[in-house]
Amino acid sequence: MSRRIQVIGAHSADFVWRAGGAIAKAVEQGGTAEVVALSYGERGESGELWKEEGQTVENVKKIRHAEAEAAAQALGAGFRALDLGDYPLMIDADGLARIVDTIRAFAPDVLITHTDTDPFNPDHPVAHAAVDRARGLAAGAGVESGFETIRPPALFLFEPHQPELCNFTPTTFVDITSVIERKREAMGHMKAQQYLQTYYAQRAEQRANHARRASGNQDVRFAEAFQRVIPQVVSAL
Repeated sequence: MSRRIQVIGAHSADFVWRAGGAIAKAVEQGGTAEVVALSYGERGESGELWKEEGQTVENVKKIRHAEAEAAAQALGAGFRALDLGDYPLMIDADGLARIVDTIRAFAPDVLITHTDTDPFNPDHPVAHAAVDRARGLAAGAGVESGFETIRPPALFLFEPHQPELCNFTPTTFVDITSVIERKREAMGHMKAQQYLQTYYAQRAEQRANHARRASGNQDVRFAEAFQRVIPQVVSAL
């Protein structure tokens, strides 16, 4: 069955490092993927660009949009940015409504976002709270409502940079071995944060080790880790 997977990040590059493989894998299996950035990370996530003399916020946004769009294309996904601003990312009622509309319009089977805690990035928990709330509003808690609703998507959190400090415990490993080159290509487009490319390439190998031990499948060479939030409903164990 083809799946619809939507990844909503605080900044335009968040999806690449943490869910790029899962996106490419879903597309490889016939699914449809969309990436949504709440901001471009133009102020706090674009260190390399701000080394250039005469740099401006609008130019950084333009560059970051092009990078994210190219990265999403490499993974087979669409990309859109809500441009809500970063550092600090602030989600008011209008911003929340835009996120709800974005989720409702795409109607994902799987929704992925940040953890609720990140001591080193103040925007990530804000994104988590907004996406979690928007999911509930878009789905209406799975009951008949006085407004348009979608089928409740499964909610997953992708792995943060410092998992031990961010309330992150992996519950799901995705084998991304067959699409690792796509993820590497996508990461390569994010030149404003080149320092993360090596880190997440190594993390994919480390998580594959955990996935092999958990499953016994020795063919898993690269993997991504996720934490499932909404309980899974099955007919039998």
